[in-house]
Amino acid sequence: MTLLLFNLRGVPEDEADEVRELLTAQNIDFYETSAGNWGMSMPALWLRDSADLEKARQLINAYQQQRFQTSRADYLQRKKANQQQTWLKAFKENPSLYCAYLFAMGLVIYVSVKLLLELGL
Repeated sequence: MTLLLFNLRGVPEDEADEVRELLTAQNIDFYETSAGNWGMSMPALWLRDSADLEKARQLINAYQQQRFQTSRADYLQRKKANQQQTWLKAFKENPSLYCAYLFAMGLVIYVSVKLLLELGL
């Protein structure tokens, strides 16, 4: 019987690759399902043998804990060096994109309100 091991929806590709490599290195038999053409299916890693479940879960839990610690250390280092991405820095890098977004939002609000007022609601 197959068992769901690791849901890949919303998982960065580098993390998914590392989990695949980890399972392969430990000789754990698994297969992967994709999200399909329209993203409606469940992308996941599945175990073929339920006997490997405990070992695989322990490996993935240890990997995720290690990944969390390195990501957190990287974040704190960037914060200390004042290199983290902020809204203001992103705006300064590409102001035309943000202006286009603001214009589009204003247009949607304007059209919505105008239609409501014309219909008398």
